[in-house]
Amino acid sequence: MVIKTLFLNFKSKIKRVKKAIKSLKKKNGIILIDDKNRENEGDIIFAAENITIPQMALTIRNCSGIVCLCITEKLRKKFFLPMMVIKNSSKFQTPFTISIESKKNVTTGVSAHDRINTIKTILYNNKNFCFNMPGHIFPLCANPGGLLIRRGHTEATIDLLNLSGFKKIGVLCELTNKDGSMSKIKEIIIFSKKTKMPILTIEDIIIYMHYKKIFKNFF
Repeated sequence: MVIKTLFLNFKSKIKRVKKAIKSLKKKNGIILIDDKNRENEGDIIFAAENITIPQMALTIRNCSGIVCLCITEKLRKKFFLPMMVIKNSSKFQTPFTISIESKKNVTTGVSAHDRINTIKTILYNNKNFCFNMPGHIFPLCANPGGLLIRRGHTEATIDLLNLSGFKKIGVLCELTNKDGSMSKIKEIIIFSKKTKMPILTIEDIIIYMHYKKIFKNFF
């Protein structure tokens, strides 16, 4: 009975990750929940390559307003983006760089249109100095070791996008309620049903990565 329960639990985790990958490939978003002993909150995630202006507007309306862009250390260095602080004293070592704004095709930088243009700039521009700082997009630099080193939304986003075949650049924003409080599991489930964004956890992704490596022929 215990073995059967463990197998069903494992199977459901794999199923959730596959469903999330499918959603991303269909140019939709997903909702990622982290560990109970961390923030225990849900973040909307989009592949930067696919996010549209309406999706960005939806994100701004339903989230904290701090739209983050998960990037790799390699990309951070390419664009000479300094870390926000020299010594990070935040509880979970949230890896913010200086916020950015595209130098071209933006007005105030705060609209959904302008934020998408800033994201497109980091996706498709090869020039080093193409951003004004600060701005309205907040890059987060993932730990090079990924989820196996740091179990954060940033690393989970990068690892999931890599599993999905996308560039390792993802849009992330924390879900909030209408009263400004952070969304918890009950509200997250309601939002998921409303938007058809599948839910998965960071633990789901870690387990999927381990078993994909061990049983690669089954995935």
